[in-house]
This record gives sequence, structure tokens and C-alpha cells, in this order.
Amino acid sequence: MGVTADTVADWDSGITAAHVTTDTRANTSPGTGTAGASGTVGEHSAELAARDRRIEKTQLYVPMISLGISATLALASGSVGNGIHLSRPHFTVAASVLTAVAALWIWFVRVPYTQREARKLMSVVYLSGVIALLAVLILINPWFAFFGGAGYSHSMLLPKRWMPAGLAATAALVALAQTGGGIPHGASNIIGYCVVVLANLGLVGYFFHQGVREQEQEEKRIRGLDELAEANSRLESALRENAGLHAQLVAQAREAGTLDERRRMAGEIHDTLAQGLTGIIAQLEAADVADGESEHRRHLSLARELARSSLAEARRSVQALRPGPLDDARLPDALGQLAEQWRHTSGIPVRFEIDGTSAPMQPALEVVLFRTAQEALANIAKHSSASRAGVTLTYTPDVVVLDILDDGCGFDATNTDAVAGAGYGLEAMRSRLRQVGGALVIESAPGEGTTLSASVPAWAVEDRA
Repeated sequence: MGVTADTVADWDSGITAAHVTTDTRANTSPGTGTAGASGTVGEHSAELAARDRRIEKTQLYVPMISLGISATLALASGSVGNGIHLSRPHFTVAASVLTAVAALWIWFVRVPYTQREARKLMSVVYLSGVIALLAVLILINPWFAFFGGAGYSHSMLLPKRWMPAGLAATAALVALAQTGGGIPHGASNIIGYCVVVLANLGLVGYFFHQGVREQEQEEKRIRGLDELAEANSRLESALRENAGLHAQLVAQAREAGTLDERRRMAGEIHDTLAQGLTGIIAQLEAADVADGESEHRRHLSLARELARSSLAEARRSVQALRPGPLDDARLPDALGQLAEQWRHTSGIPVRFEIDGTSAPMQPALEVVLFRTAQEALANIAKHSSASRAGVTLTYTPDVVVLDILDDGCGFDATNTDAVAGAGYGLEAMRSRLRQVGGALVIESAPGEGTTLSASVPAWAVEDRA
């Protein structure tokens, strides 16, 4: 497994760091550096909706109040100015009726601010009615100019390209009231009227532009915060999911580590206890049929030596240490000692050779090749009925190869079932070699002996300090 405790710790640190970074960014709104995106998804949209409702109330009540003030002042002053001249009774009736119509028009026909985009045509119709009523009211009395605020504020309901037209029409009517309420005649009056219109339009246009721009910026900011809150929510969900996956990965790593340790222990037991016990049994059986006391004692001595060696190797395996012969010697020397010890206990002559220039190797590779040689020689002693064997360790630029051969009875290496049923040893060898990027090749045929070749990549070879 490529998952280690350090890797798991790194994942823990990465997830924690990502969460801290996300929280820091989430609590900072763009352009302000203050808390602003800490709300839940939709909270900022609700803030925008509340602002729109405040604008709707302003666009309803302010025009109604200004209309009431205008009507009060107009009715108090009577029909004055240069517009439409009416008698007092007729003016009172006309002003009252037009004020009522204007109030009803605002109350029932007005398009809500939140619906201005969906009801653009109705917004144009509504503001046209407001301007028409404003024109008639100003012509009968200039005091109705206060009602002009409705034209200015409700121009915000128009599509953007129509807003200047609404402002210009309202400014023209308010300027008419400011110049006396009648249609201007003569060049000087017309010029003065135009100057007043431009002054009104410039002043109102400036504040209107500032107000619209601030509203757009506010909408953009709030929508941006809402999107950021939604992104934070998605990120939190992803982090929770990642935390679950992380926990699952840790559990799998722990299970894989346990399984690897079980496999290691099984391989070590096979390489030490099983092989040692097999050798001890073979020596004890040989002692039972030995001719003479000296031969009997020799086999018993070998059995005791194997028992001590197997016990030492078992202890090393439990402590996950290297095999004893590799503690004080490099692989070639350890393999030479192994071959000599095997010849002594098995009674089969073995020749050990080194081909190429030997080089220091990583400890893991030395252990794998040593255990492979140990298992292969044990199989030769148990199954091959060989009269001789050979061990060759070859160093090349690309690979390091361990060849072990015998002239025994052999077996059908092309029969996968036969190879698979040959026992745990071959599978243990393959597993060990795969873990270090190596390979195992077996060549054998009935009556023709067996050649086992184990190789590891040369890039894994390095000098040891």
C-alpha cells in the first residue's frame, strides 16, 4: 500500500488548511474587508428584497404626501398664475377631482418597484398618466409643482433607455410652474424657461444618476455576497463529503496495513518456522535410520542447530528485522553463507556464483532476494530429488537477477493449475517481488530440472551510507 501514517497526516493538514482558508474568505466581503458573506444562502437576497420593499413604500407614500401638500396649498391660494384660469368654485372642484384621480392612479395603477422589469409597458403607461395629471394640475395652479416629485421618483420604474425622457418631461412641467404656471411667450421668456428646465434637469439628473448607480452597486454587492454564500455552502458540503471520504480512506488504509502485516507475518512464518521445522523433521528422521552412533549424533546436532537458527529468525520476523545473515554482510556474502548452510543440511552440492560487479542495494531488495533464495533452496530440498544445484547473482545496468537451478525431477511450468498448487512459497515469492517492482520467472519441465529467475530493477539499487 502507498498509504502511510505521514500521508494520512498530510491529508488531515490539507483539509484543515482548506477549511480555515475558506472560512477566512467567506467572512470578508469584496471591496470592504469586513464580514459580509457569513450568511446562509438566500439571506442576502432577502436583504435585497427588503430594500426593494422600502423603495416601493417610498414611491407610494412620498408622492401621496406631496400631492396632499400641493392640493392644500393650491386650494388655499385659489386659481393663480398664467395657466388655465377658473372661477373659485370651478377651481375648487377641478383641483379636488384631479387630486383624487391622481391619488387613485398612484394607489391602483402604480407598478411595484420589484415588478418594473416584468411590466415595462405598464410602467410607461403609468408614468405617462402621472405626467399628464401633473401638467393639468400645474396649469390650474403652480403650487402643484410639489407633486412633480412623483414624476422624478417614478422615472426609476421605466426601462433604462426611457428614464431620461421621464426626467425631462417632469423637469419641463416643474419649470413651467416655477416660471408662473403658463405657457411662456416671447424670446426672453422662452429662453428663461429653457434655462430653468436645464437647471432642473441637470440638478435632478445628477442626483438621479447617483441614486441609480448606488442602487445598482448595492444590488451587485448583495447578489455577489449571496453567490459567495452559496459557494461557501457548496464548499462546506464538499468539505463534509471530503471529511467522510477521508475517514473512509483512513479506515481502508488501516485495514490494508493490517492485511499487509498479516501477509508479512505469514511469509515470515513460512520462511522461518515452516522451513526450519521441515529441516528439523528431516534431520530427526535421518537420525532414526542413521548407521552408527556418530551419524546419529550428527543429525541430532544439525536438528538442534536448525532449531536455534529458526527460533532466532522467528524473533527477528516478529520484530520486523532483517534476516540474520544480512545484518553483518552484504547480499552476495549472505547468499554464499545460505548456500553453504543449505548444502550442509540438505547434503546436495550447490555452486554459488556472482556475475558482474556487485553494488550495495536497498535493504528491502536484499531481503526480498535473500528470502527468494531461501524459499527456492528449501523447495529443491523438499521436492526436486536433485543431485546438484546452482545459485547465480547477476548485476547488470538494468536489473539485478537471482537465478537458482537444479537437475531434479522438475514439473510442468506451463500448467498454471500445477504452479498455483505448488504451495504458498511461490506465491509469497511473487508477492514480495511485486512489492519492489520485481518479477519472477520459472522454467521447468518434467525430468529436466527447474530454473527460477527473480529480478529487481536496477534503478532501485543505491549506495548505503
